[in-house]
Amino acid sequence: MKLREDIENSFTDKVEKWMSGDLQPADIHDAKPFRHYEAAQEAEVAFIRDVVRGEEERQHEAYKEWNQKKSVKNLRRAYGVLSVLVCIGIIAVLLYTVAYLPSFGDKTNPDNNEVSQRYIEKGLEETGAVNIVAGMILDYRAFDTYGESNVLFIACCCVLILLRNDNKKENLIPDEQEGEFQRNPILAVAAKVLFPIILMFGIVIILNGHLSPGGGFSGGAIIGAGLILYANAFGFDKLEKFFTAKTFRTVVFIALLFYGLAKSYSFYTGANHLKNVIPKGTPGAILSGGLILPLNICVGIVVACTMYGFYSLFKRGVLSDA
Repeated sequence: MKLREDIENSFTDKVEKWMSGDLQPADIHDAKPFRHYEAAQEAEVAFIRDVVRGEEERQHEAYKEWNQKKSVKNLRRAYGVLSVLVCIGIIAVLLYTVAYLPSFGDKTNPDNNEVSQRYIEKGLEETGAVNIVAGMILDYRAFDTYGESNVLFIACCCVLILLRNDNKKENLIPDEQEGEFQRNPILAVAAKVLFPIILMFGIVIILNGHLSPGGGFSGGAIIGAGLILYANAFGFDKLEKFFTAKTFRTVVFIALLFYGLAKSYSFYTGANHLKNVIPKGTPGAILSGGLILPLNICVGIVVACTMYGFYSLFKRGVLSDA
């Protein structure tokens, strides 16, 4: 009789009764084997937790012991002394260089006569640009501007590395986790009207940079603002149908590569007293100024992409690769 009762109360027998419909699922959990299994599982988890905690404490004690060693303290002192010496050396070199600079405000300084006079008197003749500022930054000092454009691209790459969330949906803003962007109807209507106007205005500013105030930096900033307005009005997913992280990298890389190759001729033929092989066109015409127009376009592309890239990364941590 006892053996029969043990069999009827066993976990296997109760499972069979549940499968045949004679027993409720809640009654199965009363079986002793199941309770023993739960207890064993909890004991195993507690054992692992204790082992991990003990290992962490051991490593912490080992680090404290290592940190208190005399050799480590001497190494840190040496590192601090070397850091101070390096800083003092850099400051000394900079001060030594500044000591050889011309006095501030001296009328004989080159920046008060030769440089500015050259820009004003021969700028139109040598660059073909009506806008003297555009001729200065994209012809006389074109590689300086090229360096600034590279700085923008590198800065955006650094922000991309530091802030991106690996394009995981759980890291996106709530509206985009659900896949539904809640539009503001007033903003959407305004963006429909303003977005094409802003883009056209930015393009005009870029294309006329060698003829009037403007150029790649200001025009690119206007286009970047237009992209940000579009993203706020219609959502990032809508904008990323034609502007993704891959688009950003490709377009900016091509713009910077073209800029560098286009101005490399000056190392061979574009310096002073050497013939300039790039046609300057008719001053005042849209196709004039030699390479200033295409270089303005390159700068505008870099600035616009960088502005939107920064905004997207700071807003949600993602510049989609899709």
